[in-house]
Amino acid sequence: MKNGLEYGVVMALRMLVTALPRSVSLRVGSTLGRLFYYFHGRRRELAVENLRAAFPSRTDVECRAILRSTFGHFGRHIVELLNFAEMNPSEMTRWLEVEGGERVEQALARGKGLMFYSGHFGYWELQVMGHAVFFGPIVMVARTLDNPLLERLIEKIRTRVGTQVLPRQGAIRGLLRALLDKGTVALMIDQHMQDRSAVNIDFFDRPAATTSAVATLALRTGVPVIPVFALPLPGGRYRLVYEAPIEPPADDDPDPVRTYTQRCTDVLEMYVRRYPDLWLWMHRRWRPIGTDPSVPVLTEVETQCETVTREDRFS
Repeated sequence: MKNGLEYGVVMALRMLVTALPRSVSLRVGSTLGRLFYYFHGRRRELAVENLRAAFPSRTDVECRAILRSTFGHFGRHIVELLNFAEMNPSEMTRWLEVEGGERVEQALARGKGLMFYSGHFGYWELQVMGHAVFFGPIVMVARTLDNPLLERLIEKIRTRVGTQVLPRQGAIRGLLRALLDKGTVALMIDQHMQDRSAVNIDFFDRPAATTSAVATLALRTGVPVIPVFALPLPGGRYRLVYEAPIEPPADDDPDPVRTYTQRCTDVLEMYVRRYPDLWLWMHRRWRPIGTDPSVPVLTEVETQCETVTREDRFS
């Protein structure tokens, strides 16, 4: 009953926003998001706590102002995802522009595969669709939603432009095989990880358990890793920003996985510091795992990569 009710609410919202002029629907999304700020007290206070720790020089009033904007942003993001779900590729390109696209083209020209990463920052769902429209489909990893009805809906929206979605459980094999086939993959690196694929790095000067998948796959395959972020522009437009590829660690680095993961996270942190209202502060991000930082990382990701390599060797 709960799943059906949630699905019904989303479908009703979808019918409403697609019937309204797009500019009006976006204002509706911002309003709904800000309403959640007042009604979702537990998440709100967790987010305020995270903001205070990340920006100790900001006052409580400033942190709460950022957070109200954050809730509004995520309401707008959901509505815009529903709007884009009704657009064909040519319509999408009217509202999207690309910065740093030459970096993508140069990386693709190497013919070795390509990896992108981002976080729950800006308009990441539009970023996935927009990338497929401009540069071709990707293989991405996403956590399966608790509501199977909403899971089928979001997967249908994501895959309508050719994107392949892998569930987080067992995703490494699919990602590695895509890279070995010279494909393009994408991951998110800003969520807490509590399994053997995690490595502790610094995020806003605090230890945070982070996926090692990007670093491990890049070191295993030699593919370039490019950060990408979708930023809002005036007039309901968006800019997909492709940053310079992350510099791989030196050959003699004693812990290349941790070093690579830290460098990726540093770029994400730079964007969150610039636009703090565009990041998901409502997540329990800072929960370090009990590992010795002086010991080089050997994660479950590397184990799975070895399994794929052995399977290919004997197939």
